[in-house]
Amino acid sequence: MTRTAVFRHDLFLQHDPGYDHVESPDRLAVIYSELDRPEVAADFLFPTFAPATEEMLRLNHTASHVKRIKATAGRNFDILDPDTRTSAQSYDAACLAAGAAAEGVRLLFAGEIDNGFALVRPPGHHAEADQAMGFCLFNNVAIAARYALEHLHKERVMIVDWDLHHGNGTQHSFYDTDRLFYFSTHQYPHYPGSGALLETGSGQGEGYTINVPLSGGQDDSVYAGIFNDILLPLIRQYKPELLLVSAGFDVYHRDPLGGMLVTSEGFAYMTHALRAAASEVCDGRLLLCLEGGYNLTGLKEGVLSCLLELLGKSPLSPQKLAQLARAKAPAAIFRQVQNIANHYWSL
Repeated sequence: MTRTAVFRHDLFLQHDPGYDHVESPDRLAVIYSELDRPEVAADFLFPTFAPATEEMLRLNHTASHVKRIKATAGRNFDILDPDTRTSAQSYDAACLAAGAAAEGVRLLFAGEIDNGFALVRPPGHHAEADQAMGFCLFNNVAIAARYALEHLHKERVMIVDWDLHHGNGTQHSFYDTDRLFYFSTHQYPHYPGSGALLETGSGQGEGYTINVPLSGGQDDSVYAGIFNDILLPLIRQYKPELLLVSAGFDVYHRDPLGGMLVTSEGFAYMTHALRAAASEVCDGRLLLCLEGGYNLTGLKEGVLSCLLELLGKSPLSPQKLAQLARAKAPAAIFRQVQNIANHYWSL
């Protein structure tokens, strides 16, 4: 039986940006309510985990940024940027979210779990080293990657970001290193404005950032084709020791912030493909971290489909799985990315 860990905690529900904010506690509440069903919970491990220490946060953030976010603790309402607000428990929740992601990495390399999903708030991939933005306070997935690289002394980590919005903070955190490969699909041009094709890294990191900017309107088959024809060959060539995923569900076809057409079957296939790739290159070490997703039905169904795939209990019919496994990236998208990526890799 696959040991799939789910990282959840009620403190994540206490981060409250305000009654009118789309990044609301309801996003996790609808997922947790499903996990509270005994027949669902029985399949998963629910590890305990501690908040990230300030030292751990500083693996990816400046001391001044950590101090700025810490200063919001216990205060009812701080506006950090036009999109990003905090409440009294937000700092504690953000520390715990980063700690959950790092603990997932530790458990994977200790061989205590096979894969996992950090169902946390606030999200993280927009948080820069010195700036909160885009609903994000600390960059959970980047801190988890830094933990693997610096504390566990790993050499190659890959982050796959399928959120609707480009993960500017994650890209910038690793732009000049070859020890982390950042791959992103995202709607472009769209918030936050980064993620162009020509953004491929600098110095030692040149070629270790690959962006797939999309115009909007892409569906399950297009995402499957991008994974099949672009991402999976890159994973096999880079051979990461760990696969981390910024799992955003705002590419769902009814998301209020998005313009994509992905369904729960698409989320299932992306997870299926990454689970197979992780089994091939890094002993199955795969950790998903929740990012965006603002349609509660799409978020719940998407997360549950990913969790089933992590367990090896695919919700996809054999026919649908075969269909998506045969999907090809649209020629125009493939050629654009190929022209860039082939300077460093073989597509």
